[in-house]
Amino acid sequence: MSSLSSYAARTKSFQPSSFSSSSLPISQNFISLVGKSSSVPKSTAKRLFSIMSTAAPIAPQGSRVEGAESFLRNVLASMEAVYLSRNPTAKAILELVRSVHNDTICYDHIAFRTFGMNGHGIDSLARFFLDFGYTQREELSFPAKKLKAFWFSPPSISNAVYDGDGVNGPLPRVFISQLLVDQMSQQTQEIIRKYTESSYNGKKHAALASALGSLTWEKPSHSEFVQLVRESEYASWTLVNGFALNHVTISTHRLKSYLKNIKSLNQFIEENGYKLNNEGGVLKVSPDGLLLQSSTLADSISFEFSDGVTASVPCSYIEFAERLVLPQYKHLPLAEVKEHHRRDGFEVGNADKIFESTSRQQQTANA
Repeated sequence: MSSLSSYAARTKSFQPSSFSSSSLPISQNFISLVGKSSSVPKSTAKRLFSIMSTAAPIAPQGSRVEGAESFLRNVLASMEAVYLSRNPTAKAILELVRSVHNDTICYDHIAFRTFGMNGHGIDSLARFFLDFGYTQREELSFPAKKLKAFWFSPPSISNAVYDGDGVNGPLPRVFISQLLVDQMSQQTQEIIRKYTESSYNGKKHAALASALGSLTWEKPSHSEFVQLVRESEYASWTLVNGFALNHVTISTHRLKSYLKNIKSLNQFIEENGYKLNNEGGVLKVSPDGLLLQSSTLADSISFEFSDGVTASVPCSYIEFAERLVLPQYKHLPLAEVKEHHRRDGFEVGNADKIFESTSRQQQTANA
């Protein structure tokens, strides 16, 4: 079954494995992982296998069956479980925010990073969300970082039965970026080509890889990782984290406590001993003043490279976003304000600085 079975061979260090093309259907490949050690809790893994085995492709929006939304949320829950198992800062902050007035957390958006090569870019993850009713929205360009991104709005379906916390609340926006690999140095291109080619058909199952916490390519060498760090920390992050969630974002204005004001939330987080990304200032504000964002610094995790070197690498972080009411809806009483009355979308200037949450420079500056 190729190298898929090596996924379970983990220690306390984060050692995501790879899988290659196989004649076995996904369900058979997946069942071999259940019951073995992995970063996904066993109960989550069993649930994911169950839904992957029984769920059928979704019909076009308008004829969506109830089970499809449940399947989507179960996949998101598995992605979230991997994220929380690897990022203690995010887990602790979510618990802290919930502890204030027993609050409920809604996610503004979730984000992923990808390589724009050999079919492993934005489309590899987007197809999953598009199949489940998401809509592709604006493109964002980051020339200095050699990146581009698209964001996707959630389907306009009833969330009446999903008024809970996190992935059981309103469906989040999705932000997917990709490295413009053809603009990188030849050496960096060759390294990325090597690993994306070793993935074979892994690009077709990017969402599954994210839900499992598994790389779809071979475990890289430390020397190649260092080469990517020199040119693009985005590239080096993606090499060792793959399609894993890069961050989740708390929708601050949906909180019930005083933390709904993002400045109060930032202060609360820092008072509890957590460091925030201060690139361009702790609070990132869009030119129209209606989108306010901040983020923590990424956690680090021990990674065992293929050449035997074990080193600390950046993992993920948690973001916070407050969307203010659009001018044309300022007259509405606060109790009548809905999400569509607020500023939507993303802002290049804000996102460019949020990307720095995984940079070594930010981590060193805040040490």
